[in-house]
Amino acid sequence: MKTLRLTVVALLAGVALTACGAADDAGTPTSTSTGAPPVTEQPATPATTPTPATPPAPSTSPTRPPKSPGGPTLPPPVGATTLTGTIAPGVEPGCLLLDGYLLVGGPRNVLTAGAKVTVSGRVEPNMMTTCQQGTPFVVESAQRA
Repeated sequence: MKTLRLTVVALLAGVALTACGAADDAGTPTSTSTGAPPVTEQPATPATTPTPATPPAPSTSPTRPPKSPGGPTLPPPVGATTLTGTIAPGVEPGCLLLDGYLLVGGPRNVLTAGAKVTVSGRVEPNMMTTCQQGTPFVVESAQRA
């Protein structure tokens, strides 16, 4: 007798849950819990023809990347690179920037915020740092300008 009651309760619960997701006689879904009518069609979009992209013209290889507020946009040439300018402090303590590059290493008595310097080294774009800005530039030599 106990098993029969449990079976009847399980069947009724299954029927009730099935009815919640069923469609009405017209085949349209029932209203949602928000009361909004269901979406039955997607809005028509005009057919567009994709335009072929024109590849950019090849550019000449610069000797130094252009300066921009967010840092360099082109990678510098392979090998040693020389930068000259005024060092700016980074947003993190101990971080120094020169023309969008994060100065890594080098003599800290020469590399100070506000100093005009000439540094030589190489760019290491995949180097991880804690400074959160600038492209890492490993300083091999530095002197005040």
